[in-house]
Amino acid sequence: MTDGLETKRRSLASIIVCVGCCCGRVDRGRPAVPVDYLKAEFKSRKLLHRVHLTISGCLGPCDVPNVVAIATEEGTTYLGNLTQFSHFEALVEWATASWAAGTLLPLPASLASQVFERFATPSVSGTPLGA
Repeated sequence: MTDGLETKRRSLASIIVCVGCCCGRVDRGRPAVPVDYLKAEFKSRKLLHRVHLTISGCLGPCDVPNVVAIATEEGTTYLGNLTQFSHFEALVEWATASWAAGTLLPLPASLASQVFERFATPSVSGTPLGA
């Protein structure tokens, strides 16, 4: 027995999408994060309680546009410079496939190449999730 809350829901990961601060601001010439698309896809695919989607403020560093964090029990993987719509499509497909598999799958190449170390300066490649 645990002291915390118990639930029958099982979550593989939380995907936290940055739309705050300056990293996702379109007035800096950066493409907007397709928040409505992400919300609609996560809802229609019934992922919301399995792979949580959170729209957040700054995840920084602010010199890396359009940052997404993938938080799991093993730690957090940061993706940055998500400037193409295909990046977000790949994120949704990865979340869907991971849930169907019952485990976190390795990130597709288009996302694995966007992994960075959050506190490194300058940004450097990190270890892709699932590798």
